[in-house]
Amino acid sequence: MRGVIAVLFSLQATKADQPPKPPCRPGFSESFYTVFVSRDLLQGQYILKVKFDDCQHSKSVDFESSDPNFSVRPDGSVYAEQEVANLSDPVQFMVTARGGHDPHIWETTVKLALAGHPPSLSYLGTTSGPLSLTLSPARSSSANGLRRQKRDWVIPPINVPENSRGPFPQMLVRIRSDQDLEKGIRYSITGAGADQPPIDVYNIDPVHGKMFVTRPLDREERASYHLRAHAVDMNGNKVESPIDLYIYVIDMNDNRPEFQNQVYNGSVAEGSKPGTLVMQVTANDSDDDTTANGMVRYRILSQTPHMPIPNMFTINSETGDIFTVAAGLDREKVSQYTIIVQATDMEGNLNFGLSNTATALISVTDINDNPPELTARTFSGEVPENRVNVVVANLTVIDRDQPHSPNWAAQYRIASGDPQGHFLIRTNPVNNDGMVTVVKPVDYEQNRAFMLTVIVSNKAPLASGIQSSLQSSAGVTISVQDVNEPPVFPSNPKSIRFEEGVPAGTTLTVFAAQDPDLFIHQTVRYSKLSDPANWLRINRTNGQITTMAVLDRESMYVRNNIYEATFLAADNGSPPASGTGTLQIHLIDVNDNAPVLLPKEAQVCERASPRSRVNITASDADADPHVGPFVFELPSYPPSVRRNWTASRISGDYAQLRLRIPYLDAGVYEVPIIVSDSGNPPLSNRSMIKVKVCPCDDNGDCTTTGAVAAAGLGTGAIIAILICIIILLTMVLVFVMWMKRREKERQAKPLLIDPEDDVRDNILKYDEEGGGEEDQDYDLSQLQQPEALDHIICKPTGVRRVDERPVIAESQYPIRPSLPHPGDIGDFINDGLRAADNDPTAPPYDSLLVFDYEGSGSTAGSVSSLNSSSSGDQDYDYLNDWGPRFKKLADLYGGGDDD
Repeated sequence: MRGVIAVLFSLQATKADQPPKPPCRPGFSESFYTVFVSRDLLQGQYILKVKFDDCQHSKSVDFESSDPNFSVRPDGSVYAEQEVANLSDPVQFMVTARGGHDPHIWETTVKLALAGHPPSLSYLGTTSGPLSLTLSPARSSSANGLRRQKRDWVIPPINVPENSRGPFPQMLVRIRSDQDLEKGIRYSITGAGADQPPIDVYNIDPVHGKMFVTRPLDREERASYHLRAHAVDMNGNKVESPIDLYIYVIDMNDNRPEFQNQVYNGSVAEGSKPGTLVMQVTANDSDDDTTANGMVRYRILSQTPHMPIPNMFTINSETGDIFTVAAGLDREKVSQYTIIVQATDMEGNLNFGLSNTATALISVTDINDNPPELTARTFSGEVPENRVNVVVANLTVIDRDQPHSPNWAAQYRIASGDPQGHFLIRTNPVNNDGMVTVVKPVDYEQNRAFMLTVIVSNKAPLASGIQSSLQSSAGVTISVQDVNEPPVFPSNPKSIRFEEGVPAGTTLTVFAAQDPDLFIHQTVRYSKLSDPANWLRINRTNGQITTMAVLDRESMYVRNNIYEATFLAADNGSPPASGTGTLQIHLIDVNDNAPVLLPKEAQVCERASPRSRVNITASDADADPHVGPFVFELPSYPPSVRRNWTASRISGDYAQLRLRIPYLDAGVYEVPIIVSDSGNPPLSNRSMIKVKVCPCDDNGDCTTTGAVAAAGLGTGAIIAILICIIILLTMVLVFVMWMKRREKERQAKPLLIDPEDDVRDNILKYDEEGGGEEDQDYDLSQLQQPEALDHIICKPTGVRRVDERPVIAESQYPIRPSLPHPGDIGDFINDGLRAADNDPTAPPYDSLLVFDYEGSGSTAGSVSSLNSSSSGDQDYDYLNDWGPRFKKLADLYGGGDDD
């Protein structure tokens, strides 16, 4: 026999704690529905009807069931969607409702219990103490005696206020089984808030079955909890079926309304009528919006500016819609309003509710309630004739609507005074002015002035009830200035037709121009501007065109039988003006060109065969009918032509030249052919075709030897050419070998200086001007220059001392080039030696040399007093260690081997 389980609730809330009942609370009438049904449910069976009120009397309420076996109709009726047989365990599911214009979702719980066995509830204690619910088992009779019916709990939801101050843990309910007197029972809870996140919000005493909440709850974080209570014995065996516990968190007013935006932007057209919707502000309260805690009300705190009245707008306290309440919105006076909006919960109760504010910026949009007005009644301008795309007048306008909008942008229209469309008024997009522009040239000789009537309007039409201003139209006077216009050729280009070949001096036409300036008498002079073939001449005064040469249609300057020449006509105005005209001469063809034979060269085999034939045609520079068909014939002289060759016509433009005889020696033959065209009269031409006759192979192609023979070169000529080529190559080879040999001789020529005595690339020291102690005594008087040269000058010719220098012009020695070839240095020394041998001023080889005088009067002083002395023997053997360059000195002073 199963035990009885009891649930004990702790009543914490009192009537004073509950908020006052609002006039209308959206939601279900009950938060928990319990329905007793039979054991078997049929498909489509009605179960119950849930009541829901959204306080807006909306008929579009959507109901949904969390259990697919049950459905909810639009009126709240719950039906079984599938057949349920032998219902034994209770069925519990959620029903949700959503309003048509409200995103909020309401929930309620529906529990189906087995009918015929309702639990028996007894209340123990008072309302101030714990409430005890006791389930007593029921019995029914049967054929076998008493049979215990299965029972079940129907537990109402547990309501827990949020933000409770404790103390914690705070007991919520006690679960007890009647079998705990017979054996040990252990209680536990599962679900979100117990063993699932958020964990440990609720716990239960496993022995006594008391369930506690362990900390303050926040409805805005989680509004409800679904737990299941379990009872097992000490061995873990289930004693009772699990009990569903639904815990709802009771809302408190702990959140103030929050606007979705701190600043809202809206707009309304100027001149709008009262009651026009401007914008909507929305504030959300995280508290339960089914209670007064989450019911927000709106109001306007202030309006800036207070024009034309302080209260131009009102707000719907429930929806946040802002409307106009007065007329007089004018963008030109006030373009924007600033409104401070306050949102308060507790249905707007300022004593108990929480509030927040936001700013609404309302822009007054422009409408076209101000027509454009021209600043003057008349405008004027002037324009030179024949000028286009120039602004001749500027029209200024005033429009008080919003700048650079269609209500402000001006459009100008010429109502009268310009029937031919010479003028167009364009709008300046920056300042809205009208620019009167010439789009079609005006002629002073036709119109000296224009009187225009201009009307201005906006791109956007005027608002309803707004009339156009009298200042929206004005008159514009435009004066035309006369200028010197260039002469104009009446027909340009002018076309004439003439046969080609007209002689020089023929008058073709008169190409005269007219001066448009009718009120000024001016003289026009003509000249030739372009005449590619230099065929024409124009009379300077009257424009008569005559030929200077024969006109030829076949000239390279003629295109499509038309020859073009350009002429210039200039007046004598101030400043002078000129115009150009083109003359087109269509040349009619005459038969003045004889046909020319094609091709100029051909090749045939030396033996008559189908391949020994040449197809020939002709070219004629003339045009039809002075061209083909052509007539081809061989001349009667020389006789060998008709004896060796024959020409037969193939078509009107083609003929065939072939051998008449079976064999013709290889070579080059010039065959004359007379070609005649079909002109009237026909023209003939004797043309030569060069035919190469050569031996052919089996395919009818000329062989290589045959081609050479046909070219006119015999075997001897070919051998002579080859010998000349060999001789030329031999001469080039000999010249190259001679150049290489000469280069080797230059490189191998010995130098005249011993490498040991060569001072090139060596460092020489010249600061030692005297010998050492070993110097001998020398008579330095010979180095002195005589004080007088009379005894030398007075001597007879040819008599002189060997140490005297003759007073004659010095010889010219060869000059060495700056960069001589290394092989030429020997030649340079030999040339210098010969010059020295033939120099009469050069001293003998064994005579004393005369140096520059350094004696009396010399800045260097006399060296005659210098003596050389020796203090004794000195060892000069160390000179041998100085290298080969000091070997000679070491031999002189070191006692080396005698010569």
